[in-house]
Amino acid sequence: MKLLRVGTAGAERPALLDAEGILRDLSGVVPDIDGPLLADDAALGRIRAAAEAGELPALDATGLRVGPPLARIGKIVCIGLNYHDHARETGAEPPAEPVIFFKAADTVVGPHDTVLVPRRSTKTDWEVELAVVIGRTARYLESAEEALAHVAGYAVAHDVSEREFQIERGGTWDKGKNCETFNPLGPWLVTSDEVPDPQNLSLKLWVNGELKQDGTTAEQIFPVAEVVRYVSQFMTLYPGDVINTGTPAGVALGEPEPKPFLRAGDVVELEIEGLGRQRQEFKDA
Repeated sequence: MKLLRVGTAGAERPALLDAEGILRDLSGVVPDIDGPLLADDAALGRIRAAAEAGELPALDATGLRVGPPLARIGKIVCIGLNYHDHARETGAEPPAEPVIFFKAADTVVGPHDTVLVPRRSTKTDWEVELAVVIGRTARYLESAEEALAHVAGYAVAHDVSEREFQIERGGTWDKGKNCETFNPLGPWLVTSDEVPDPQNLSLKLWVNGELKQDGTTAEQIFPVAEVVRYVSQFMTLYPGDVINTGTPAGVALGEPEPKPFLRAGDVVELEIEGLGRQRQEFKDA
């Protein structure tokens, strides 16, 4: 299923995109798309049954804002330097174990919402990423199969980053990762049954119409299953938590000088095979 949330910010309602591309209202079946829903097999079954029976009313998508596909996110765990080609372009050694940092849930915005370039920023960068959405409480998982069984679905994430804040200002990466609007998510949460192999997805990103990133999840150093298993050794993952699994080559940081970091007025578009497309205009904070 392709689950999403539509409407004005803070007042989104749950919806489903059916096989014919028609937007369907879910508000009569479930209150929202969130962790408790993803952990409730009966509720997910009601959605499937209603969709298959043709009981869901159509929504007019004209002018309707698409919000983040997941409400009340618990935590966003991010994996750094997780693509062989991205490590090469930045001159970094591939890590021996996954690099973990966090984004606050309040960085999440809709897939087409405005993204703000932080004040005093000179190095705002783009990163298309596969987001993994957890559907079952995960702790101390032992195998890849067990890890994937705890995944509810997948989404497109844009891990916007400010490289000076991240790398040159001391401390951890978090200062360059948690600026306002720095995690567009969606448009859809695609349930895991529609993604049989998360290591066979193409990822693309354009800046002002120019293709910058053109990668595949096959290049991941630590595949999705290993990332979920590994993270569960250090923290409990709950339904509605998100893992951003890293970005392929093609970021501004990896380009020769002068590096084309983002400015107000730039437009970024990104997509992952089968998971939908995003578009953001950048403005000054």
